[in-house]
Amino acid sequence: MEPELKRLLGISSEERVAGGCIHDCYRVSIRGATRFLKCNSSAYGDAFAAEAEGLAALRAAGMRAPEPFAHGVAGGRAYLVLEPLDLKGRKDFAALGRMLAQAHRKPGPRFGWHRDNYIGATPQPNGWCDGWSEFWMERRVRPQLELAKRNGFAIDPPKTDLLENHRPAPSLLHGDLWSGNAGFTAEGPVLFDPAVYYGDREADLAMTELFGGFPREFYRAYEEAWPLGEGYRLRKHLYNLYHLLNHLNLFGGGYLAQVTATLRLLAPG
Repeated sequence: MEPELKRLLGISSEERVAGGCIHDCYRVSIRGATRFLKCNSSAYGDAFAAEAEGLAALRAAGMRAPEPFAHGVAGGRAYLVLEPLDLKGRKDFAALGRMLAQAHRKPGPRFGWHRDNYIGATPQPNGWCDGWSEFWMERRVRPQLELAKRNGFAIDPPKTDLLENHRPAPSLLHGDLWSGNAGFTAEGPVLFDPAVYYGDREADLAMTELFGGFPREFYRAYEEAWPLGEGYRLRKHLYNLYHLLNHLNLFGGGYLAQVTATLRLLAPG
């Protein structure tokens, strides 16, 4: 770890730990308190600032999330200091479903967020929109298709009117809710690594079904707290297209078959 960063934060001890596929992560002691520290190149300074803000927003909405303490750039390295989590609690997915449904009920002003942030390492535009269909297609699908074209993948936009008459209330979303971004402490479920914005709650639920999914009790508890609307079973594919395109752009052609299959599911007729 860079000496300048250790001096700035007052780190007296450090231990390298897991916790980020693209970041260097440490359990550190800062002025007698144990903290979780994420570091990367200075280019990640804005991403860490967005993550800290997103975690604070999740906490304000009633979701359990690690408290962010500090972020910045020092010694050519970006850093984010967080509350450490002991993820050895009972895996109570029903409690996670109830927590998410309760937080989703808190409405936002419009669709979007007051700043852009990141979905993984990809910039995520969040300019405000009054209509959900406009937001999803212009702020989510279109930028990923344009990026895919620059990466050598010519993909036509989905020909669908699924969102034309779908008018959800804007809910605060985690935004990147797959199983790797949820865990359990002794106090209950906890979420981390968000990509927050105000959107259709179904987009969060849809992503939980990607990459392994969550257990059945999670969905049962969520729907008992707030049933999903008619049409979710088809709309979820349009929502997950965004994440599949992002993985195509981040990791390459191994995701092209899933993108193509999802577009077939969305084809009219």
